Amino acid sequence: MLTALVLALARSFTGGGTLGRRGPLHGWYLADGVLFALALLLALLGRGLPERAARLLVLVGGAAVAGTGLLAPPRTSDDVYRYVWDGQVQASGISPYAYTPVDPALAGLRAQAPALFPPHGGTAACTGWDLHQAAQICTHINRPTVHTIYPPLAEVWFLLLHALGGTVRVAQLLGALLACAVTAVLLRTLRVRRAPLAWAGLWAWCPGVAIWSVNDAHIDTLGVLLALLGLTAAASGRRPGVAGALLGAATAVKLIPAVVIPGALARRGGRLRLTAAALATFAVAYLPYVLASGLGVIGFLPGYLQEEGYDQGRRFGLLALLPLPQAQLGLLAAVVLAGVALAVTLRGDPERPWRGALTVVGTALLLATPSYPWYSLLLLALAALEGRWEWLGVPVAGLLDYVYGGALQQPAYLAALGLVLAVSAGRRFAEPGDGFSRAARPVPRSSPVAAAASGTASSASGPGSTRAG
Repeated sequence: MLTALVLALARSFTGGGTLGRRGPLHGWYLADGVLFALALLLALLGRGLPERAARLLVLVGGAAVAGTGLLAPPRTSDDVYRYVWDGQVQASGISPYAYTPVDPALAGLRAQAPALFPPHGGTAACTGWDLHQAAQICTHINRPTVHTIYPPLAEVWFLLLHALGGTVRVAQLLGALLACAVTAVLLRTLRVRRAPLAWAGLWAWCPGVAIWSVNDAHIDTLGVLLALLGLTAAASGRRPGVAGALLGAATAVKLIPAVVIPGALARRGGRLRLTAAALATFAVAYLPYVLASGLGVIGFLPGYLQEEGYDQGRRFGLLALLPLPQAQLGLLAAVVLAGVALAVTLRGDPERPWRGALTVVGTALLLATPSYPWYSLLLLALAALEGRWEWLGVPVAGLLDYVYGGALQQPAYLAALGLVLAVSAGRRFAEPGDGFSRAARPVPRSSPVAAAASGTASSASGPGSTRAG
């Protein structure tokens, strides 16, 4: 089944489908999703697979899935071209927040980057889904008349990208490495928790990872990796400062990971150190760019919020179903999210901070109903740790909104919300007092005497088993 998934994904990338020619994507995306679901289901239902074999299956399968994203240039997003450009600008000693890509001050740099600014005029027209024209300049960079929106550690990553070659291909390779690194962290954490390793396949084999992390090379994957490392450090309770620094770094890559912090704060001891470390790391990351550009480091963020309709409440698809003025939806979303975050902080499981983080991240996405499915990459990783497959509906809703248009936003996200509520209710009914599947629940560690007495009788359902429970 994994082989079929890899072949289908390969065809998805090489079949000619792009954001500008979406027809070929529809059927292949459906096939990818079905094959992924079947592969994950079969792995979870497998019995007695040795730990090493289970780990190898997830790793090799995940590497193959990620590898398909390297078969073609970006198919559905042109964000990566901004990454390459920001890296080049920084390498020349200029703050990435100082100028827009088409600013006359950067004419010399544009001349050195024909891959980003292809010549046009005469017989060379500036046409294509990933080409944009502004000030008589043709470029692959979207929104070329606005400043960059990315936080400082993302910009550091773009500078590294430039040092390694500064091409889209390098960005895709780095995306594949990050995706595989996330898989490794998931496997290690699941093994420590004595949960079925096959749950890591929810991330590793997900077609969205190949599309968004690798082919489109979104920077979000770096934030996912740092957030997971921060949550696993918080789970130990021994290194709140390290956990806070990692979570602060994740937020300085992309602001979305900030919403996992309440999960890490569920442990009362070390809350102050964790919070201080997160804030300090975030501030230190911004400091050199603030010194260079002042408030310019805010970049296009206000414009983005306005463009997406968050400032007037137009983007909150599910909340718009309520009989409230549109202008009040943003405040309502903030209040609901703050309430969920507070509840997780006060009543979350300190041994499993990713559990509360999943709740807050999922709530944030259902409130915001974004049209960019890669915003759900963090949700995918957290769902893999908890064995909560029902959250897959959220990235699917984002994908439908992105590919098919805003008409599907409300029904898609409403279906995703319904799936989460229905499965969660069923799980609570089946296992009162817990609410989480046996597949995701860690098995209590037995004493050495009990472990010796059990012998090999438990080997079939031990840490490496892919049994769903």
